[in-house]
Order: sequence, then structure tokens, then C-alpha cells
Amino acid sequence: MVKVILLSSLSAWFRVKYPHLVNGAVATSAPINAVLNFVEYLDVVSKALDTTGPMCNKMVQTAHMTVGKMLQTDSGRKQLKKLFKLCDDIDIANTKDVANFYSNLAGNFEGVVQYNKDNRAFEGAVGTNITVDTLCNIMEDVCRGDPINRYAAVNTLMLTTYSEKCMDFSYKNMIDDLTKTDWNSSAAEGGRQWMYQTCTEFGFYQTSDLKDQPFTGFPLNFSIQQCIDIFGAKFNADLIQKGINRTNTNYGAYAMKPTKIVFPNGSIDPWHALSFTTTSADQNFTTIYIDGTAHCANMYPSTPADPPQLTESRKTINTLIGQWLTT
Repeated sequence: MVKVILLSSLSAWFRVKYPHLVNGAVATSAPINAVLNFVEYLDVVSKALDTTGPMCNKMVQTAHMTVGKMLQTDSGRKQLKKLFKLCDDIDIANTKDVANFYSNLAGNFEGVVQYNKDNRAFEGAVGTNITVDTLCNIMEDVCRGDPINRYAAVNTLMLTTYSEKCMDFSYKNMIDDLTKTDWNSSAAEGGRQWMYQTCTEFGFYQTSDLKDQPFTGFPLNFSIQQCIDIFGAKFNADLIQKGINRTNTNYGAYAMKPTKIVFPNGSIDPWHALSFTTTSADQNFTTIYIDGTAHCANMYPSTPADPPQLTESRKTINTLIGQWLTT
């Protein structure tokens, strides 16, 4: 018998499906409710930016709206290409490229929020020194010029950090990459596989459809179209939704009956929005909601800089594992 498994959703689902094979599970940052339109993702991102003060979101929103206005004129598009170090000219008629550009701008913030201060540096992860504070300090720095210039400065920081000469916002390039099936292609690292899972099982599309957050321009249809363009015409919204329904029916979603499972989640990890973060008296599992931490924070090695609530969460998890192994 496997004693305890440590993983995200899979560990919880395995324990629920095969309780006779595993004593317990640690389901860190585990989304257990599959959804087509994961609008809550950017809601959490927005709230994470708010932890630095009220001005960060306001400046991001102002800059993002300015991008929209500049896209409407030829001179504005030329200026955007220069400001954001774009690899190509912007064709306003190419709506997929425009949506991808908007998505990339939001992505500069999404990734930083999701992995904020999570101690990944030990494994050689790049960009761990860039935090929510870093981005918001830039967005609030009036010495850098107008909000659009600060927005561009964030983009330049990300390009430099990841050794990119320019921002490739080409939708065609993205799709071409994800349609490659060669094991030597970059898509073989997991991007194509994950995309297939979202198109057939999970959804989880991080769209800009929620109103009360600073980003716009990449609605649900943009994500659905990617499934169609990568895997074929049958991978439409209907097929994706049927896959999501099957996943939730198979594993239970919020109606699952977990036992001997702990669900640790960080308050600024967007994925906590689809997990268990509270427990009622009649439920036989544990939730740990760790204020101020991000995705899978408790799974990384501890450091002296860890907040006390993260340290305590690890102790609680260790105690639970000890109990499961002896009962």
C-alpha cells in the first residue's frame, strides 16, 4: 500500500477513488472544481496586486486602457511596438494577434502573482526575485513616466529576465508551436499535453471576462479557438464542456467526500479559487488557508524568510501525515 501521496488534484482524486490503496493525501493548491471560464483567476490576481496598496491596480488598469486606445491608430500601434519591444508590427485586423498581445501583457503579472516568493530558486528557477512588490513598485513609480511607460517597463523586465529579445505575440507562431508532436519540440515539455487536458477535461481558461479587474481583451472564445486550431474542429465549446462535466461527475468537484486529505492553499494563489479553503463540521478532511502565500508554497524548502503562517502550515501537514501513517 502507498502510504501518503503528495501532489495537487491527482492526489485528492486518487485518495477519493482508491482509499484502500493510500493512507492519506496532501493536495496542495489543488483545483477540484473544473470550470470552462476561470474568471476567478484574474480576480485573485487583482486582489494580490491590491495587497501593496490601492494604486497598483489603478495604474495597471489605466495603462491597459491606454493600450486599447493606442491600438486604434497607426501611430499608436507603432509606438506600442517600440514601447513593448514587439517582434512584429500590430495588424489591428488580426483579432487573434491582438488578443494574444493583451493576454501576454496580463501574463506578465499572472505568473509573478501565482509564484510570488515561493522558494523555487533552489531548483534554478528564473525570475524568483521578481515579486508582486517588484511589479507594483514599478507601476507606482511616477519617475518612470505615465502609466503606459511603467507598464512597458514591467514588460521589459520580464523580457530581460527570460532572455527574450522581443515579445512574440503572433497567434500563428503560438499555434504552430503547440501543434508540433516531435519530442524535440518546445511543446513536448508539457505545453501541448496541458493544452489537450484543458480542451478535453478541465477548461480552466483564464480569461479577461470578469469586469472588476484591470485586464481586458482575451475573452473565453479566444481560448476555445485555440483548442480548435491546435487539435481540430471537433474540439469546440460543446466538447470541452462535456469533458468538464465528466471530470466533475467522475471526481465529485465540491460534492466529493474526501477523508484523510489536507488541502493547503495560499491566499494569493489564483488556483485556490477552485479548491477547498474551508471545512464544515461534518467533513472529514482538513483545509489550510495560508495568508500571503502563493502556488504550492508549502511544498518548497523552508527558508528563514518564510512567514510564520507558512511555517505553521508545514508543521500541521507533518502532524497529519504522522497520524495517517499510524491509523
